[in-house]
Amino acid sequence: MTVLPHAVREDLLTDDAGLLLVIRHFELKLLELFDRGLLNGTTHTCLGQEHVPVALAPLLTEADFVFSNHRGHGHYLALRRDPAGLLAEITGRAGAVCAGVGGSQHLLNGRYLSTGVQGQSLPVAVGTALHLARSEPGALAVAFIGDGTWGEGAVYEALNMACLWRLPLLVVVENNGIAQSTPTALELAGTIAGRAAAFGAVHHATATADVAGLRAEVAPLVAAVRAGAGPHVLEVAVHRIGPHSKGDDTRPAEEKRRAARHDWYAPLAAARPELDERARRLVDDIAADVLARPLSEWRA
Repeated sequence: MTVLPHAVREDLLTDDAGLLLVIRHFELKLLELFDRGLLNGTTHTCLGQEHVPVALAPLLTEADFVFSNHRGHGHYLALRRDPAGLLAEITGRAGAVCAGVGGSQHLLNGRYLSTGVQGQSLPVAVGTALHLARSEPGALAVAFIGDGTWGEGAVYEALNMACLWRLPLLVVVENNGIAQSTPTALELAGTIAGRAAAFGAVHHATATADVAGLRAEVAPLVAAVRAGAGPHVLEVAVHRIGPHSKGDDTRPAEEKRRAARHDWYAPLAAARPELDERARRLVDDIAADVLARPLSEWRA
């Protein structure tokens, strides 16, 4: 079993730039493992969207509930700093977060939950926010959704209740402009801002890919939700660099090149090549370690 120096792991996973790079190389490693036939099923990477959870994570506390979605590896890694446990879960190896029964999309770790079912988490987040408002003032529920999830009726039912009861709910919309293979402009009438306004939820839109800048924008929103200002909807314009799933990217080549021009990775890797290499080696070491482990076992 590979032994990873504690200092290397801690440094890379606590520094914003290091964490961004670890998440990027983790997602690339998953695609590589699929190409090599070492993984089965499917997975949805967050390539190009890593900066959102990295910016948000320090603003949250252990008392907060986080509800993630199908494209949630970056959410989990930013909040739990546990690449080995996540890879073990996806590969079904010993040390897995949920004994290998949750896989890529369905995780439970403390107050972190994810689901691959579009819109499913928002009603649960509202129920959780109601509990928090009554029992744990100051804590909040955070639900990550995509632009395509606004086609689910449960989203509107949940927002209606959350706004009626002024619940501590933050909805983070990672708007990458495409719902699987359908451009958002072809499946979403109106705007997300207009939908939030219809229920009286505060809406904030941003397109920054700078972690520090995004964190500074989001901090007042999180503080307002904690203070009882009711649900807020944070819409972040992002660019999906990779495929929808492990290999299905139907976008025209020029559209993919346009998305890649907005990617944060190339400038950061050029500015910090030694950090980029350390992150890549860390993920390589973790993968070698995890793949050498025995299969996980579920014990009731």
